[in-house]
Amino acid sequence: MAEPESSTAAAGGSRLRNACGGVLCAFTLLLIGVLAFSIRLFSVIKYESVIHEFDPYFNFRVTQVAKFSKHSVVSGDCLCVHCSNILSKRFLGYLPFNKGEAKGTGAGLMAAAILAMVPSYISRSVAGSYDNEAVAIFALIFTFYLYVKTLNTGSLFYATLNALSYFYMVCSWGGYTFIINLIPIHVLLCIVTGRYSSRLYIAYAPLVILGTLLAALVPVVGFNAVMTSEHFASFLVFIILHVVALVYYIKGLLTPRLFKVAMTLVITVGLTYASKYIPIIASVSEHQPPTWPSYFMDINVLAFLIPAGIISCFLPLSDASSFVVLYLVTAVYFSGVMVRLMLVLAPAACILSGIALSEAFDVLTRSVKYQLSKLFDDSPAASGDSSAESSSASTVSTNSAKNETRPEKTETAPKEKPSKKNRKKEKEVAESVPVKPKKEKKLLVLPMEASVLGILLLIVLGGFYVVHCVWAAAEAYSAPSIVLTSRSRDGLHVFDDFREAYAWLSHNTDVDDKVASWWDYGYQTTAMANRTVIVDNNTWNNTHIATVGTAMSSPEKAAWEIFNSLDVKYVLVVFGGLVGYPSDDINKFLWMVRIGGGVFPHIKEPDYLRDGNYRVDAQGTPTMLNCLMYKLCYYRFVETDGKGFDRVRGYEIGKKHFKLTHFEEVFTTHHWMVRIYKLKPQKNRVRGKLKKLKSGSKASSTNAAGRKKNPWQ
Repeated sequence: MAEPESSTAAAGGSRLRNACGGVLCAFTLLLIGVLAFSIRLFSVIKYESVIHEFDPYFNFRVTQVAKFSKHSVVSGDCLCVHCSNILSKRFLGYLPFNKGEAKGTGAGLMAAAILAMVPSYISRSVAGSYDNEAVAIFALIFTFYLYVKTLNTGSLFYATLNALSYFYMVCSWGGYTFIINLIPIHVLLCIVTGRYSSRLYIAYAPLVILGTLLAALVPVVGFNAVMTSEHFASFLVFIILHVVALVYYIKGLLTPRLFKVAMTLVITVGLTYASKYIPIIASVSEHQPPTWPSYFMDINVLAFLIPAGIISCFLPLSDASSFVVLYLVTAVYFSGVMVRLMLVLAPAACILSGIALSEAFDVLTRSVKYQLSKLFDDSPAASGDSSAESSSASTVSTNSAKNETRPEKTETAPKEKPSKKNRKKEKEVAESVPVKPKKEKKLLVLPMEASVLGILLLIVLGGFYVVHCVWAAAEAYSAPSIVLTSRSRDGLHVFDDFREAYAWLSHNTDVDDKVASWWDYGYQTTAMANRTVIVDNNTWNNTHIATVGTAMSSPEKAAWEIFNSLDVKYVLVVFGGLVGYPSDDINKFLWMVRIGGGVFPHIKEPDYLRDGNYRVDAQGTPTMLNCLMYKLCYYRFVETDGKGFDRVRGYEIGKKHFKLTHFEEVFTTHHWMVRIYKLKPQKNRVRGKLKKLKSGSKASSTNAAGRKKNPWQ
């Protein structure tokens, strides 16, 4: 009767231990969520509740329209500012991604804590970043989790949820193509390495069929889900998977000899039809590849923990761990294409770093516990016995985690009556014990000094990571692009020129007036000034953007004719030469020339370069010094210091004194960062030039001649 009571007590103790562990995990997740939310509030505390960057202003504008709709319940601008901060907390889904699917609860908690502070993710989820990525990263990882879950269980229920999660990702962000290419690569890897199973088929086939049908329902995607090259890899692997499934099915029906004959025949025929079209994912031209310092800036010390996490995934290698490694490899490759895809690399780096830290702490703490148990033994004999018992206990515990059949043997042992069987089993255990404990003891138990030193080093490493993440959140990624700051000996200077210019447009222009600027500022002008723009961040028509680029690259008269034909009333340019703001239109001007010249051949980039160098000083070309962009940026600039010294370019401008004949300056912000010009009316321009002409017949003929000379028609 004692044995059942002891087993019942042990079961009760294990249940209590699991319950306490669950409560502790939930409390830890709550603290991680508070940390993640708090670290993203620096932008609001240091500045104010404003939308960051340029693209999120389109989402903000749509929200404003929805807010004033009849049945809307949108609470206002505060919700837009904190939306990304709130939605990004769903990254706690990383815990189930690791729990039971990859490397356990400890790795999941560690990955969640690391991801809560990683600078790469903070850059897209800080308060005010009202953009798609804050929502999409959760959908990305949740889709991966459901795929791995389906791969481990073979459940059609999880396969259906996986397709729905993929549909959510398609609705959120264009980066869904990363999912529909990474998962086929993993399926193909499993097939090549001989890890095909029915679970693999269930995990992939419903995703391709149901996921593609759902993706086609999204208006932006439509038939592109089956017609573009980004999706061809999934269909190719889908066909290969069915071929492999058919081969395994036939293999089960035929004898080995007949199967060899059939495979020989199929391979002979199949070699004549090789696959010719493999989709290649190209980089986006306007995004630049990252530099090595940007990797250290965005993932910091995680770069040193990733190799250890990869090694842990191979001990042992499973479908889930192989998918994590494959995710990292592909994310590293695509992050090297453009800086923006560093956001895709961050979750993989956090997961593998969490696995590495969890495994390291597990080994180090187990070693300390084992060494302390030896240290506090009473006698040498007892210490020898206890060490043997503890070593054997640690060996049995590790073996029980790897071999699921061991607990079944211990449960059935008391019920066995024949002594011969017991003797045989004792012999088997005696034979198996001397082989494995020595190896596992060498691998899992470290000296006391090394274990303590390792724990201290990991704590110091974590401290450096926390300090770097807090600094990145407070300084690097908190400043909104619409409100700029700089530090000097006089203290902190705030440049609020963008909002100053948009406020002027809103209060001093008519609602129907059209504003022309480079496409970067289109969303902000529409959202904050409530004025129509010619091009914005969502303009897909390359000719439309090239038209604006051609106008900026043309002489003043030709540019006036282009803007007048587009019914433009005001032209907005961004200039940083006075305060040293490098992201101004002068530095972006060559892109305007290239895009304009790609559609209108009379715009040629070499005409704006002097010996291959882009200059706006006295060495600048006449074409450069007479184009509209130069004149709108540097008009009256010499009046600021008497020399016309450009702080961004680092030299005096070439053409200092000139007048505008077709445009008039109507507003310049306090720091000269935004300048707004108005197109002069045609009648005033003609009257000023043709004073000796009597009437309007000649003026009308002049207008007709001007229209014929329009360079972009």
